[in-house]
Amino acid sequence: MQRLQRRAFSSSTIRSAMQIVPVPVRQDNYAYLLIDEVSKTAAAVDPYDVNKVVAAADNLGVQLVAGITTHHHFDHSGGNKEFVSKFPGVPIYGGSDKVPALTNLVKDKDEFTLGDIHIKCLSTPCHTQDSICYHVTDTANKNHPGGVFTGDTLFIAGCGRFFEGVGSEMDAALSYLGTLPDSTIVYNGHEYTNGSLAFAKTIEPENKAFAKLDELVKSNEIVTGLTTIGEEKEWNIFMRLGNATVRQAAGVSAEASASAVMDALREKKNNFRG
Repeated sequence: MQRLQRRAFSSSTIRSAMQIVPVPVRQDNYAYLLIDEVSKTAAAVDPYDVNKVVAAADNLGVQLVAGITTHHHFDHSGGNKEFVSKFPGVPIYGGSDKVPALTNLVKDKDEFTLGDIHIKCLSTPCHTQDSICYHVTDTANKNHPGGVFTGDTLFIAGCGRFFEGVGSEMDAALSYLGTLPDSTIVYNGHEYTNGSLAFAKTIEPENKAFAKLDELVKSNEIVTGLTTIGEEKEWNIFMRLGNATVRQAAGVSAEASASAVMDALREKKNNFRG
């Protein structure tokens, strides 16, 4: 059994109100508890396996008061109806009416709160057209770096497949996430880090930033919550489309657009068996 890990940040003088706990579900998915420590309440992010999420909340002594959905795919939203049946009246946030049990439709730049936690919605269509990433910040502790739930848009050292979009949309989505503060912690939807890193090494083999990620993968079963947006800009080849080595490895011309590089990289990743 995987041990739940609090991903907590605090200063010596101000207690951190926000805690984020990954809850592994299925084979490689992550659900999360977004916890407001002051009120002892929590939102469940993509609670596919409701029993596991509820058990985690009970273990931590927090009350589940909301559900947050990154996109409508079943491995992320499939627990919503059961979640609502266990907690009648809780809001379910999501980006389209394809999200089961949706009560609160959100769009780009919409904002809401959970206790002292501020949540901003970032529309990132491509993997699905209703993909929403959620940027969360601790209003009680300005020293907290904040986090972003990226669903299947941004993975550590990778990105999601273009099921409902094209390369230009993924380029726009990752560029949008890249505007967040570099210190923002990444909480992604799947544990794909090892495979993403292996592929990235074939594209940009001399990238020295990979050494840190290598060590994180070797030392941690749960890698989500240990890396930042700033680090993604250093080692995520899908955020490095202007890099000459990346472009050459993608097999595109020097004049190719960023979206053409993105399409070529994603196609190579789709066929990668390393």
